[in-house]
Amino acid sequence: MATDDGGGPSNKRGGHWKNVRHNFLEGASGSNQELNLEKVSSRIQQLSKTLMHLNALSKQQPVSADAAADPKGLKFNISKDDDLNEQFEKFKDHNGLLQRSLFGECIGMNKDSKDFAGDLFDSLCRRTNISGNSINKEQFKEFCAEIANQSFDSRLQIYLDMIDKDKDGKITKDEIKEIIAASASANKLSTIKTDADLYATLIMEELDMEKLGYIKIGKLEKALKDAATKNKRGETQHLSKSSGQQSKMMRFLHDNWKRCWVVVLWIGIMVGLFTWKYIQYKHRAVYDVMGPCVCIAKGAAETLKLNMAIMLLPVCRNTITWLRNKTKLGAVVPFDDNINFHQVIAAVIAIGVGLHAITHLACDFPRLIHATEEEYKPMQHYFGDQPQNYWHFLKEVEGYTGIIMMVLMTIAFTLAWLRKGLKLPSISNKLTRFNPFKNSKPFRAIGTKLTEFITFLNKLTGFNVFWYSHHLLVIVYALLIVHGIKLYLTKEWYKKTTWMYLAVPISLYACERLIRTFRSRVDPTSVLKVDSYPSVPRGVLALRMKKPKTFEFKSGEYIFVKCAAVSPFEWHPFSITSAPGDDYLSVHIRESGDWTKKINQTFRDPNATGIFRADYPEDSPLVPKVIIDGPYGAPAQDYKNFEVVLLVGSGIGATPMISIVKDIANNMKAKEEQEYALENGLQKDNLSPTRAHDFITKRAYFYWVTKEQESFAWFKDDMNEVAETCKNGVIEIHNHCTSVFKEDDARSTLITMLQSLYHAKKGVDVVSGTRVKSHFARPNWHDVYKGIAENHKGSRIGVFYCGLPALAKELKKQAAYFTDQSTSFVFHKENF
Repeated sequence: MATDDGGGPSNKRGGHWKNVRHNFLEGASGSNQELNLEKVSSRIQQLSKTLMHLNALSKQQPVSADAAADPKGLKFNISKDDDLNEQFEKFKDHNGLLQRSLFGECIGMNKDSKDFAGDLFDSLCRRTNISGNSINKEQFKEFCAEIANQSFDSRLQIYLDMIDKDKDGKITKDEIKEIIAASASANKLSTIKTDADLYATLIMEELDMEKLGYIKIGKLEKALKDAATKNKRGETQHLSKSSGQQSKMMRFLHDNWKRCWVVVLWIGIMVGLFTWKYIQYKHRAVYDVMGPCVCIAKGAAETLKLNMAIMLLPVCRNTITWLRNKTKLGAVVPFDDNINFHQVIAAVIAIGVGLHAITHLACDFPRLIHATEEEYKPMQHYFGDQPQNYWHFLKEVEGYTGIIMMVLMTIAFTLAWLRKGLKLPSISNKLTRFNPFKNSKPFRAIGTKLTEFITFLNKLTGFNVFWYSHHLLVIVYALLIVHGIKLYLTKEWYKKTTWMYLAVPISLYACERLIRTFRSRVDPTSVLKVDSYPSVPRGVLALRMKKPKTFEFKSGEYIFVKCAAVSPFEWHPFSITSAPGDDYLSVHIRESGDWTKKINQTFRDPNATGIFRADYPEDSPLVPKVIIDGPYGAPAQDYKNFEVVLLVGSGIGATPMISIVKDIANNMKAKEEQEYALENGLQKDNLSPTRAHDFITKRAYFYWVTKEQESFAWFKDDMNEVAETCKNGVIEIHNHCTSVFKEDDARSTLITMLQSLYHAKKGVDVVSGTRVKSHFARPNWHDVYKGIAENHKGSRIGVFYCGLPALAKELKKQAAYFTDQSTSFVFHKENF
């Protein structure tokens, strides 16, 4: 069974265990399509696409009547036959028997399903008249064949036997409570397990209408069948699949044309500068002594001046935000890739430094040392007396400034590269699958030592080390200017151009830092409310702060936060979760390093258990001071340029999307109030604030994918607010809990039924605790995109994502797949 990063089950249709021998419809319908690249800007002419024509035959296999009528659900997803044989050999004891406690792991269930697997084992034992807590291999095979039976009725009887342990046909509250607890444990739903008694009472009230004190097994059987049939009817069967494909080159250009022209321009400028310097020094006297080496060194040096200058521009966030918000350059300049471009420039600088230093040390200096007196005579004007060794060069300003710069840049660049930590090479994990490596003690010992070393290295590195080491570059820039003034071969001041390259970028960056200091002190903020959520596995701190009077932002933007009680120097970026129309400012901070852990501990009562909440009066001396800087532009703020948006957040990546969803709801409410006021001739005073003049979004789809049930508490109030405000279906919210197995899995059967009953009766979802009914497992992104494309044909749809990179690839792939002549999906990914 496919799982996500957190062990949650995949929600893709099909791909079930191979033991179930259904006859499926298979096929592919060929189609000839012609895709055109959308017109991404008024300045860019529309590019035509070349399509690859793909023909395929539609193949269908007959579906038996029994299979077609068989309801969906109650599947005991187990491993393949070959794996089961291997697993039995692995888990059997010295007597060749499999113990009850290991049955779940042996058939492929996770450790959290131990209680559920134990009930399943007992049920199968009762059905086959086996006593005891162990089975042999033949009995194990018989068990597997029974739970892999393709008949729904057969699986239903096994499930009912799991509940009705005494087989009297009467389901008591305790039996319901026990299966709820086992199912909740298997799906990592701690709150449902805790409140199992409450939910068992609810099911008893719903199904025990006669107040008998028990549920007749026939009633429960009918309820489970009805739920399974409903799930099957609600599911769309895909009997064919579109197989149109576009050229890989066309797809690449469609997704990356902004990046391409910037990179091509940048490379072109570097090539031009390198060539200019190469030709210039080729016609000078030094060429006769040092040859092409001096040309290469000087060409590399010229590109280094350029790159050291422009490397500062991508981190001038205020400037980029202003250009994004106040100009039309965002249509052609990829401002969202500023940090990526910064990193690419750093890599090219490393190459340039290496080329410059190696050609000097390995070629230029040896030629000067070994030149004849006659050959060296023209060089005496530049280098003085002929050098006898390397010390002659290293003791001079040009030499030791160059060495110090190389050392500092190596430290800064290496620690930046190690910022997010190292992982054990995947090849090691792959090799352990093979028996020679799996059973090799030396290989395991090497792997253990390597893991220990990587763990130790990761503890030494991280954001704090990266942040402080990056300030070494201040020294590097100072030395670079000195190094550029004290050149051997250039004496005229106007030819010493290093300071000319650096003057504007350094001044701009210095102004940025001054603006941060000035802005945060002139209009300060203060913490009004704290919500601290316990570790699941990493805690989250929600800060609600006073909104500074001059602070204006757009949904999707982010701010930098500094807390002197944690660190007097460090600033960290966080997405704004409040909406522009709110009278407060809020951020959610998840523990992911030393600083985030410390700030959570700073605001949390050390004696508190569970969720900690506290309210403070404005400017209270009892709460630690927080300083903010921003806002800064981000990809998500461009949502307002689209009539239809697909918002996707993974885990804590939901933060910018929450702000957007609230903003859309607020603007929809304000527009409705304005329309009502106009129709009835009412005054517009005291209406909700709106940006109707630039707000064009008419439909939003929000998907939040998270592994832990406890995560839903982070935005519980926001979800309920949106659900209450926007009842016209303009905003669709889909919460997906990936720790829960999909609805057709037997471990989720009772949870699914309980969810429907509780939501119908109380209007609250048992999983999320909000008014929004949650889904189980991951979304099927192909179906999500397909449904949106069919509902909004001819539209330009904005896709905005914040979260782990793995999901970004899938979302980007589907956006390209469903983009055609009339409908286009424009993908954006959040980058800090």
